[in-house]
Amino acid sequence: MDKYRKRSIAKLWIAGAVLMAICMATETFAQNTATADNLSTTVIAVTEQTATEEAAPDTLGELVNGLNTIWMLLAAMLVFFMQPGFALVEAGFTRVKNTANILMKNFVDFMFGSLLYWFIGFGLMFGVGGFVGMPHFFDLSFYDGGGLPTEGFLVFQTVFCATAATIVSGAMAERTKFSMYLVYTIFISVLIYPVSGHWTWGGGWLMNGEEGSFMMNLFGTTFHDFAGSTVVHSVGGWIALVGAAILGPRIGKYGKDGKSRAIPGHNLTMAALGVFILWFGWFGFNPGSQLAAASTADQEAISHVFLTTNLAACAGGFFALVVSWLKFSKPSLSLTLNGILAGLVGITAGCDAVSPLGAVIIGTICGIVMIFSVEFIDQVLKIDDPVGASSVHGVCGFLGTILTGLFSTSEGLFYGAGAGFLGAQVFGALVVGAWAAGMGFLIFKGLDIVHGLRVPKRVEEEGLDIYEHGESAYN
Repeated sequence: MDKYRKRSIAKLWIAGAVLMAICMATETFAQNTATADNLSTTVIAVTEQTATEEAAPDTLGELVNGLNTIWMLLAAMLVFFMQPGFALVEAGFTRVKNTANILMKNFVDFMFGSLLYWFIGFGLMFGVGGFVGMPHFFDLSFYDGGGLPTEGFLVFQTVFCATAATIVSGAMAERTKFSMYLVYTIFISVLIYPVSGHWTWGGGWLMNGEEGSFMMNLFGTTFHDFAGSTVVHSVGGWIALVGAAILGPRIGKYGKDGKSRAIPGHNLTMAALGVFILWFGWFGFNPGSQLAAASTADQEAISHVFLTTNLAACAGGFFALVVSWLKFSKPSLSLTLNGILAGLVGITAGCDAVSPLGAVIIGTICGIVMIFSVEFIDQVLKIDDPVGASSVHGVCGFLGTILTGLFSTSEGLFYGAGAGFLGAQVFGALVVGAWAAGMGFLIFKGLDIVHGLRVPKRVEEEGLDIYEHGESAYN
C-alpha cells in the first residue's frame, strides 16, 4: 500500500508541475499577446493621428473656401435683388402708361445680360490681354476663380454687369423703342462694361501695380475702385447721359420758352420701396466685394464696409432732404430718395478705405451735389433724365471715386499721403468715363441713324405699354 501510495503522490506532483508550467506558459503568452496588442493599438493610433494631422490642413482649407463661396453667392443674391429695386424706382418715377415697358426692360437686362456676359463678356473682362482680355466663348476653364469656384465668380460678376446695363434704362425711359433697347444692352454687356472692367478688376493697366507699369511710373500707385463707383455706376451713368441727349426730351418736357416742366411719376410709394430694396441690396454690392469671410481680417473688413456703406447712405439722404427743404421750401421725397442712392453710389469706390467719418462726408457731398446736378442737366443742358440716373450714378460715381483719393486713410491726400493717389483716382475716373461716354455716343448715334431710337409721337403720347407690348401694367 505504501508503494502504491508513493506512486500516486509522485504522479500528483508531476501533474501539478505540468499544470503549473502550462499556466505559466499561458500567462506569458497572454502577456506577450497583450503587449503586442498594445503595441499594435499604439501604432494604429499614431498612424491615425498622423493621417488626421495630414488631412487637417485640407479640411480647414475646404471649410475656408466653403465659407468664402457661400458669402460670395449670398452677396450675388443680394445684388440680384437690386434688379427689382431698380425696376420699382424707375416705374415709380415715370408715368403709369409706360410701367409694363419699364418692368420688361428690367427683366431683359438680367436675362439678356447674363447670357451675353457668360458667352463672351466674362472672357473679355478676365481673360489674358492688354487692352482687352482674350474671349473664351462659353468656356470658363481659362479662369481659376482665385481659389473660389469659377462658376460662382461668374455669377457674382454677372449681377454687376446687369446693374451697369439697367442704369441706362431709367434715363431713356418713356420714349425708347424696345427693340433698340435690346440692341444697346448687347453692346453694354459684351463690349463697353467688359473692356473698362478689364482695365480695372480684370487685372488691366489701371490697376497694374508692378514695378515699371504705366500707373506706377505716372502716379506711384494704382487706381482704386473697391466695388464699382466708376467701374459699374459711372459707366452706366455716362452711357445714360449720352443716350438721353441723343434721344431727346419727352414730349411736353420743355415749353416754347425753353423752361423745364415737371412730369411727375405715378407712384412714389413704389419708388420708395425700390430705394429700400436697393439700399438692402447694396449690403451685398459693397461688403460682398471682399469675396471672403473666413478669416478675422475678412470679417473686420466686411463689418467696416457695412458701416461705411450705411453711414454714407444715411448722410446722402439726410442732407438731400435738408438742401431740398431750403431750396424749394419743402422737403422733397423724390430728392431724398435719390440722395440716399447718391450716397450709396459715392461710397462704393472707397468703402473699404475710408473711415466712418470720411463715409459721412462723402455721402453728404454726393447727396448735396446730386440736387444741383439734376437741376443743371435738366435746365441748363436740356437733357431729359426722368429718374436722375445721370446725376446719381454718373456724377456721384465720378465724384465718389475722386473723394476716395482725399479721404482714404492709407493713401488719401487729407491723411498726408501726397497727391499721387488722388491723381490716379482722377485719371482712372476720367479715362473710364471717356470710354463709356464715347462708346455710348457711337452706339446710340449709329442706332438712331440706322433704325431710329425713338418711338413715334402717337406711341409716346398714348404709352409704350399697349403699342410695344400689347398689355398694360394696371387693368
